[in-house]
Amino acid sequence: MTEQSSTRGATSDGTRAGFVAIVGAPNVGKSTLLNQMVGTKVSIVSPKVQTTRARVLGICIEGRSQIVFIDTPGIFTPRRRLDRAMVAAAWGGAGDADDILLLIDATRGIDDNSRAIIDRLTATERKAIVAINKVDLVKKPNLLDLTNDLNRCGVASEIFMISAQTGEGVPDLLAFLGENMIEGPWLFPEDQISDMPQRLLAAEITREKLYLKLHQELPYATTIETENWEQRDDGSVKIDQIIYVERPSQKAIVLGKGGRQIKALGEAARRELEEMLDVRVHLFLFVKVREKWGDDPDRYRDWGLDFNA
Repeated sequence: MTEQSSTRGATSDGTRAGFVAIVGAPNVGKSTLLNQMVGTKVSIVSPKVQTTRARVLGICIEGRSQIVFIDTPGIFTPRRRLDRAMVAAAWGGAGDADDILLLIDATRGIDDNSRAIIDRLTATERKAIVAINKVDLVKKPNLLDLTNDLNRCGVASEIFMISAQTGEGVPDLLAFLGENMIEGPWLFPEDQISDMPQRLLAAEITREKLYLKLHQELPYATTIETENWEQRDDGSVKIDQIIYVERPSQKAIVLGKGGRQIKALGEAARRELEEMLDVRVHLFLFVKVREKWGDDPDRYRDWGLDFNA
């Protein structure tokens, strides 16, 4: 992270900047909140837990402040190598940030994963700005009880009530974060919204569609790589992507009967890519079996994860 002055507030020309790590248990709405605050998709969203694998930067301008959000993988008890790398990335993002934004799912309250996060923050003497998400789904007396519980934990410097899905309460949260940034120049160009390369974001878009269509049938062990990106003379883009699975039975699920599933998947991903890139997209998907792809160090490096975490 860029070294900055520790002074909170504006410079003589009014600019502020800083990093905010969004942390929380899996599936509490971190990526949805990031996309809502940035104003466009920079992190994929699905009902499947632990969808975010690597740290994703989303950059937001709030008044004269540039807020650089770090969307981290959900923090949970790791069991596999990939799990350990994801959790290490999440805590690394929190450690690097100027502020920590802890997201709590109002429908779940302080569950075991959230309790573990609070305990670790307490042990390291880090305070967090807490956002209680999905408040539109919970009755007000229950929200009051949850707020009291969080206050008793002693980890919250501020508590906000929000709905990442609808945007309720998000402007107030953004305004507070903007005012709390560190004085100094902006860290990225004004029109930049993420640090994720287009090839990787395109692969993530397809992975999101894969999860949305097959999350009930397909195991977590799938990954997607953008193998080729070709800018054509007519301004369109040809994108070749490979979907890696671990077993032939998983390949059959992705392809579907007569190739119908992968055709629908490609169509959904292509439409979103065209909207994102604002050009015509020719998307070609291929499915390959690669056993234990989760033990490939190169893949971890591409995601910005520590293979040996």
